[in-house]
Amino acid sequence: MRVLKPGLRLKSAVCSTEIMVIRSPGVEALITCGGAEMLAIAEAAPAGLKLEQAHAGGSLIGKRYVDAAEALELLCTKGGEGSMSVDGQPLGIKQAKALPSSD
Repeated sequence: MRVLKPGLRLKSAVCSTEIMVIRSPGVEALITCGGAEMLAIAEAAPAGLKLEQAHAGGSLIGKRYVDAAEALELLCTKGGEGSMSVDGQPLGIKQAKALPSSD
């Protein structure tokens, strides 16, 4: 678990996914990708970790991922095979807001 602050960059321990925190409530949380805790960019991945098939939904470069309350927003800076979760809850891709019509 780590305190999530805007600008924090993390990488997956089991695939090529990398993210950056865009918005956060500033609380401690456990971010996982592919079923394993995400690491700081400079950290080395522990040996023996493998991508869990239940968490192999993939992550897409350039997409923003949010929790159910949209209090946490992550930007995927490098895509990979693992899907992300925060404190056990899967993250979804942030949907674009509809613009008002210009009738």
